[in-house]
Amino acid sequence: MSEASLLASQLWSQMPRVGGTRTRRRRKAKGDAKKRRLSDEQVRFLEMSFSDERKLASGRKAHLAAAIGLDGKQVAVWFQNRRARHKNKQLEEAYLKLKLEHEAVVIEKCHLENEVLQLKEKLLEAEEEIRKLSWSVNGGNLGSSFSTVGLQPTLGEFGMEEEAELAITDEYDFHNYTMEWTNPYGI
Repeated sequence: MSEASLLASQLWSQMPRVGGTRTRRRRKAKGDAKKRRLSDEQVRFLEMSFSDERKLASGRKAHLAAAIGLDGKQVAVWFQNRRARHKNKQLEEAYLKLKLEHEAVVIEKCHLENEVLQLKEKLLEAEEEIRKLSWSVNGGNLGSSFSTVGLQPTLGEFGMEEEAELAITDEYDFHNYTMEWTNPYGI
């Protein structure tokens, strides 16, 4: 080991330690000035200047600093912080606007879902009414007979060219309760 590295290790071991590590000392700022608050008049002046223009050119920074008795760096930091606050405020406003729009859309969706449910109920009621009417017309009344003139299917629908005349006959066997379907073509 060289003499320089030996000396360095000895100095290192003699350094004060806290919790197993060596302590660091903070550098004192120039002039040891504390952070000072701006006066209300200075803040009003900077706010007016910020409302005119959000960016700060170096010539403008020097002019503003001289006008209110601050350092140029303080004015630059104030503008930087003010731009950050302004951006956060805009984001909050945009969020609130989107939140209100979202809530309105959710409410509209609920109204539409309720309307769909009501329409489905009406459709089921209409289908039930149609089923009842067709039951009473098509055979719910055993003593009546009717002709299927309006309901004659064409055999062309089934791949044949001729028409079939299907009719319900009144030949009921009351012991079996069956109806006979007749077809004059014998098909």
